[in-house]
Amino acid sequence: MKPVITLTAKDRDVLKRELYELSANPYEDYKKFQAAVRDLIDRDAVPPAFVDACRAIKSDRDQKMTYVHVIANCPLDDDLPIFDQDNPVQDKYVKKKTYVGEGVLELLGQLTETPLLAYATRNNGDFFQDVYADNKYTGTQTQKTDGELFWHNERTAHPVRADYIALLGMRCPTDDLVYTGYIDGRELLRFISDENQRILRGADFITPFDEYSRDSNMNQVVSEHHAVLENEHSFRYYDTRTRPADQSSAAPYEALMQFRDALARVQEQYHRIQDGDLLMIANQDSLHSRKMVDIQHPETTRFRWLLKTYAFRDGVAADSHTAAWLDGVRGRVQD
Repeated sequence: MKPVITLTAKDRDVLKRELYELSANPYEDYKKFQAAVRDLIDRDAVPPAFVDACRAIKSDRDQKMTYVHVIANCPLDDDLPIFDQDNPVQDKYVKKKTYVGEGVLELLGQLTETPLLAYATRNNGDFFQDVYADNKYTGTQTQKTDGELFWHNERTAHPVRADYIALLGMRCPTDDLVYTGYIDGRELLRFISDENQRILRGADFITPFDEYSRDSNMNQVVSEHHAVLENEHSFRYYDTRTRPADQSSAAPYEALMQFRDALARVQEQYHRIQDGDLLMIANQDSLHSRKMVDIQHPETTRFRWLLKTYAFRDGVAADSHTAAWLDGVRGRVQD
């Protein structure tokens, strides 16, 4: 994927210096961190190139031009520690003492007017999460796996789901080929009949929760009945998981099979996230995946680290879930 912009070394370093000055810890006080980033914007401390890129992304989304973007050469923290893969979340709290990467992601959310989303049972309610291997989840379909991820939306089984996700390459393999796949929902519709689109819009499907969600909340076993196709071209689907709620009902099964056939026929896009790449994807208006193409050094590639955020489409979408906020923190859902 061609970047919207590749920041110059000068702009990258200017932004990095400003983000290093942030005194708030986003894992201890997100509201304070959010306000500190807002102050950078208010006093025009953010390089115009980054601001303009975010405005272009918002315009593309508003005009339905494209829902996938890359900003390259973003600033990163100087110290990128290796986390204990038996408990990487807790180890990050101990070892990571600067928040440049988190600042980049928060700037993106504020400048594109897409408020961030967090889950109380996901990484202790953090707004900034790690796509980083945890030994417990090797071979699973979670963000903590060290393997491939099938075509999916984030948090498919959950009632509150992000409209956008952002992935910032913190430490990426230089030799081994790991790609993030993307399929535009509009392209999928071309291969699904009108009748099957109608069936997919019915609340006749279920999606089991992933292993990480079940471990975080024992009540999260399987979703409520839901549609696979919503809005104009939003999908709620996880390959190999989502299925008809009534296994004996032929119509939902056949519609889902045509949808899966469409996945095999549709045009795919791929991006190999490198250090400093900021990849933004529409979570519901598309599907994405992780493809391990050529892995010669699995012992080091399993330390691949992306910093990730979930975000709402806009403030209206965020505020529609006000009743779900935990402790009054806007965007932190008590799931």
